[in-house]
Amino acid sequence: MNRSRVVVVGAGFAGFQAARALSRTARDEAEIILLNPTDYFLYLPLLPQVAAGILEPRRVSVSLPGTLPRVRLQLGEATGVDLDARRVRFTDPEGRSGTLEYDRLVLAVGSVNKLLPVPGIADYAHGFRGLPEALYLRDHITRQIELADVAASAGESASRRTFVVVGAGYTGTEVAAQGQLFTDALTRQRPAGNRGGRARWVLLDIADRVLPELDHRLSSTADRVLRRRGVNVRTGTSVKEATEAGVLLDDGEFIDTKTLIWCVGVRPDPLVSEVGLPVERGRLVVDPRLGVPGHPEVFACGDAAAVPDLTRPGEYTPMTAQHASRQGKLAGLNVAASLGDGEQRPYEHHDLGFAVDLGGVQAAANPLGIALSGPLAGAVTRGYHLAAMPGNRVRVAADWLLDAVLPRQSVQLGLVRSWSVPLDSASPELARVPGPGTVAKEE
Repeated sequence: MNRSRVVVVGAGFAGFQAARALSRTARDEAEIILLNPTDYFLYLPLLPQVAAGILEPRRVSVSLPGTLPRVRLQLGEATGVDLDARRVRFTDPEGRSGTLEYDRLVLAVGSVNKLLPVPGIADYAHGFRGLPEALYLRDHITRQIELADVAASAGESASRRTFVVVGAGYTGTEVAAQGQLFTDALTRQRPAGNRGGRARWVLLDIADRVLPELDHRLSSTADRVLRRRGVNVRTGTSVKEATEAGVLLDDGEFIDTKTLIWCVGVRPDPLVSEVGLPVERGRLVVDPRLGVPGHPEVFACGDAAAVPDLTRPGEYTPMTAQHASRQGKLAGLNVAASLGDGEQRPYEHHDLGFAVDLGGVQAAANPLGIALSGPLAGAVTRGYHLAAMPGNRVRVAADWLLDAVLPRQSVQLGLVRSWSVPLDSASPELARVPGPGTVAKEE
């Protein structure tokens, strides 16, 4: 029997759930191929804990072959879509080109770092969207604390101990919160006579409060925890220019630093705009059933799709993991329905609440609209993450337990260099490698 071929592009929250729903619903009617640059699903919400030395990288990297046994994994990065021929072009990890023909296509390519026209940002800032960036930051923070101890001057030492995070949304807030605890732990491990003082973390955002997209109560909780911990929260402030010596703020202040972490948000993967279909702010326009108008064989979900928000007429669903997961599952079910298994349904989802891990036992959460803070919120947040992860739960819980009773390991491995994780990258999940005839620069 000839089975229909379904190609899912991307294995983030949306793509993973789409492939899993398809494998459970239409495994007899369809051959399912998952095209992704890596062989793992990355649980992004816990990435700040990788950068802070709490979790090991493989804890947040869930094996695709291990969790999707009925799905064929094709390693590669999508480079284009031919809608007329129904083919997806890709490049595999060894640089070879290939194509995948499809009867149904699910575009779930996700998002990349959002760039702003600020001088020097692309040269001196690093994003936080992939595992290579988290590993680089973990090494970089450790290195700066170590180099600060032997700096030639007090000014250089202070510069190396200053860390600037731009963007006080989910990611930026968690990076700053976890980062302050991490550098405090690193400093305590230094010889008593060789401690140059506490590291300084600065969190900037043009908005008037941290976590501006969330409820004011969650925002106030996060702001209070950050300030009490020693993080310098600067709202209503943005970066005017980045240089090798530091960052110039729009109020005229110059901050000497060797570390600029860019967390101002995300933008849809550039592949979406290159498909040749209508887009809304870089996101593919779809109907409430996640289908592409005029192309009944094409579906899109997650950050790649502008999905009408039926709970707020006239608006689109925001680019969050919560929406991406649920849209991915529905996309899989609707693709199966298009093959004769069930009926298609529109996407409608009411937020069940949000959780922000602030490090240690601190968090801010509002499950089902109930505002929580402190250790209770911390327990709810970690419980939510364990429930949401499709694998590695025991390993993650074990790392949390070890972090609670043992000092963090402070070695830097130097496996990811600065030049290999540029901010302006369409593939933050992959570390850049030198091409033929090029020489990798030292950091």
